[in-house]
Amino acid sequence: MKRAFALAALAALVLPAQAQDAARGQLLYDTYCGVCHYERVHERERSRSKVKTLTQLRVEVGRWAPYSKRTFTPADLDDVAEYLNRSHYKLEK
Repeated sequence: MKRAFALAALAALVLPAQAQDAARGQLLYDTYCGVCHYERVHERERSRSKVKTLTQLRVEVGRWAPYSKRTFTPADLDDVAEYLNRSHYKLEK
């Protein structure tokens, strides 16, 4: 049972949601993520970025979320990833 829950949770982090809200993602990012860094961290050369796909972006958002001291839902993570993709990464969907 725990394994099934863990797999479902992981899938929720990696699989895109149907309706991400970039405006809500920006609010979450500005409120919780900006504590550790500012948006220019996302403006590095594409060749130097670990993020090459939208899936990788979602994984990275999920990886760093615990440092915010807030529990993010899968929808929160999708919204932040959508915001970052629209504003900085511009990766193919």
